[in-house]
Amino acid sequence: MQTIDKFSFANKKAFVRVDFNVPLDENFNITDDTRIRAALPTLKKILADGGSVIIGSHLGRPKGVTDKYSLKHILAHVSKLLGVDVQFASDCIGEEASLKAAALKPGEALLLENLRFYAEEEGKPRGLAENVSEEEKKIAKKAVKESQKNFTKTLASYADCYVNDAFGTAHRAHASTALIATYFDTDHKMFGYLMEKEVKAVEKILNDITRPFTAIMGGSKVSSKIEIIENLLNKVDNLIITGGMTYTFTKAMGGKIGKSICEDDKLDLALELMQKAKEKGVNLVLAVDTKIADDFSNDAKTDFVNVNEIPDEWEGLDIGPETEALYAEVIKNSKTILWNGPTGVFEFDNFTHGSRAVGEAIVEATKNGAFSLVGGGDSVACVNKFGLADGVSYVSTGGGALLEAIEGKVLPGIEAIRGY
Repeated sequence: MQTIDKFSFANKKAFVRVDFNVPLDENFNITDDTRIRAALPTLKKILADGGSVIIGSHLGRPKGVTDKYSLKHILAHVSKLLGVDVQFASDCIGEEASLKAAALKPGEALLLENLRFYAEEEGKPRGLAENVSEEEKKIAKKAVKESQKNFTKTLASYADCYVNDAFGTAHRAHASTALIATYFDTDHKMFGYLMEKEVKAVEKILNDITRPFTAIMGGSKVSSKIEIIENLLNKVDNLIITGGMTYTFTKAMGGKIGKSICEDDKLDLALELMQKAKEKGVNLVLAVDTKIADDFSNDAKTDFVNVNEIPDEWEGLDIGPETEALYAEVIKNSKTILWNGPTGVFEFDNFTHGSRAVGEAIVEATKNGAFSLVGGGDSVACVNKFGLADGVSYVSTGGGALLEAIEGKVLPGIEAIRGY
């Protein structure tokens, strides 16, 4: 497989798929440019070699062309960070894009308009009426798929080589993340530096484990994490279940959870997962106490109680001090750590303590030689909010992609480069 370090981009045009899906405020100012900065080493390598870059990305989930999701809003910031006056094409497959790509000189960069302005990028029909028949849906989907081939071929025609540096979209078999790779031979398609690091980090977590291995899984719903939890039960020594999922497990065991978030239809599943953990010899760690509130608000009245004794009109919004100590003890004695999901409603400052305690325990374990991977939007936001990102081994930029990789799924964006 070709690697970016071994490849010379001199006098070559590279189509680089990045993930510049950054948050913007109401005035289109970027509020977090982490994803743009993450792609800079790849883009700068190509330019330094004497190559030129055609940058492709999506922004948001547009259902067509809309100014709100135009990449023109981030153009100035990309130019500033890259140190090059990046050109812009107001379409990604129109005549303007084609002409500007063809005219690129070594050391120059071009940013294409939002790829998802076209349904062909995702390969899904749009704008279908609710009462459309299944047959009509099939016809529409087939039409988009046919058109997708031309869309992909056009994108590929701009460049001599293809670089995928968008791990955050690697789980999608979209035109620019997977299909485009088929237009380049093995020697002319590769991962960018960010993608390389992401793939190595995930593979270390899944296949190169130093034990004890602890996974911390947060989140509000058991249903969204079933496959991940089941896959991890075959790999980990300790599984910490936290966040909103706590209360589904607690209620399943007969505890009183007040008005805490709970999936009543997943109580049996929670018990099944506990039984599977027992059978596999996995230490399943659940909260023993919780910080409760009389309202879902940062300013609510709070108290600490046993997790199975929450009063009727109260709800659990974070873990308590006993649980913090319990989790920290497990984490600090681990040599491989995966964290996905906070312990509580960390967006409220009064309910950040548990997530901070977990983050600090991971940092301490990392200092003592553990490999730690933090992934998933909320977990990444946690370590950034608490200033702990530099203290862990790796912070993943991929949310859904990381979770699907942990589930054991083959990611199309990775398979397209590797060929297997």
